[in-house]
Amino acid sequence: MNRVVLWAGLAFAVGVVLIAGGAYVPRGVPTWVLGVPLAITCVGVLLRQRSPLACLGLGVLAIVLDGLVGPSLGTVLIFTDNLYAAALYGPAPLARILLGVTSALAVVGGAVAGFIASDWRMLAVAGVQAGLVLVTPVTTALVLREQRDRAAVERARAEQVARLAELDRQAAITSERTRMARELHDMIANHFSAIAIQSTAALSRKDLDRETVRKVMESVRENSVKGMAEMRSMIGLLRQEGDEAEGSAGAMRPRLADAETLVERVRRAGLTADMRVEGTVRELPASVDLAGYRILQEALTNALKHGDSPVSVLLSYEEERVLVRVVNALGERRTGLPGAGAGLIGMRERASLVGGILEAGRNGDEWLVLADLPTVEETLGARTSRGSTWVFGDGGRGRRASGEGRREPEDVERASVVEERA
Repeated sequence: MNRVVLWAGLAFAVGVVLIAGGAYVPRGVPTWVLGVPLAITCVGVLLRQRSPLACLGLGVLAIVLDGLVGPSLGTVLIFTDNLYAAALYGPAPLARILLGVTSALAVVGGAVAGFIASDWRMLAVAGVQAGLVLVTPVTTALVLREQRDRAAVERARAEQVARLAELDRQAAITSERTRMARELHDMIANHFSAIAIQSTAALSRKDLDRETVRKVMESVRENSVKGMAEMRSMIGLLRQEGDEAEGSAGAMRPRLADAETLVERVRRAGLTADMRVEGTVRELPASVDLAGYRILQEALTNALKHGDSPVSVLLSYEEERVLVRVVNALGERRTGLPGAGAGLIGMRERASLVGGILEAGRNGDEWLVLADLPTVEETLGARTSRGSTWVFGDGGRGRRASGEGRREPEDVERASVVEERA
């Protein structure tokens, strides 16, 4: 506000100096009268930002009065600022209207001057002068207005990009937290479930001999050490960066070819378990290899916590997929171990991430987990469970049902009703 008042006062002072210097057309009126339209235009300068329409109105009034009593150069010059402020700070339609009106007035003013003077050169001179006074301020304001609007658009776009980047960052953090939670659950649950079951069995039996107790404690220690080793490996991986982390991840990545170690832990925990491999064992895509291993690990952990002997594992390497099947008996044994409720959810997430299908549910007196994971690179992540459905018939081997969403009801109880199994 202080700058606007200073500018208006300076403009009035310059106008007075020009009038005192004779920069006006004498019309037989006292010189002080020329200061009236000059003062009106300067009042318009005070209102240039707060009320651009009032600024324009005062400027038009002042230039009309000045034309009657002068005109004077100071008033004309300050009137250009009134036009400029109205076009820059006023509504956008007003700026376009002012451009058309001032252009028409410049042409008409030049033509009238040339007609009165009967000289075409006067037409050119008057037209140029009218253009400088009327059109130039408006076009200058339009250019600045466009730049200002463009800058505002760019700022809004930059803010939007920043918001999208923040949303992407939050989504990445959420995804990474989910992945870490899934890895920790699958990695820790298997070891500690075996520890809990074996220690519970040792505490509940009073007739165990020294050698049996020693074997149980050795198994507990082995599971503890392996669990801690995997935890340290994951923590070390999280602390690494770049190519070093990727190399370490490849070195420590669990593989489905190591499934025998998982089955052996189940045996040591007290369950009868066997494993069979069909087809030729081959190198699998890293994502499929890890997903198959973790699904098998979680299925065996659930068998320890909620199932009973015998436990049967089948790995079937087919041309474009690998099947992981785990079957265990449903006995009356209760371990009393708490479930996190994330086991089946995690297995389904892992299968879905690689475009596979996972079904888990009751099959007669048995519990069946069946994962169908594609191994062809073009189909990884492309399939969903809507494409095909598995039927728990055929001796629990599993076969694909035709149609979408159809299933034979006599052999299946959906796993969704027993999610607490996880």
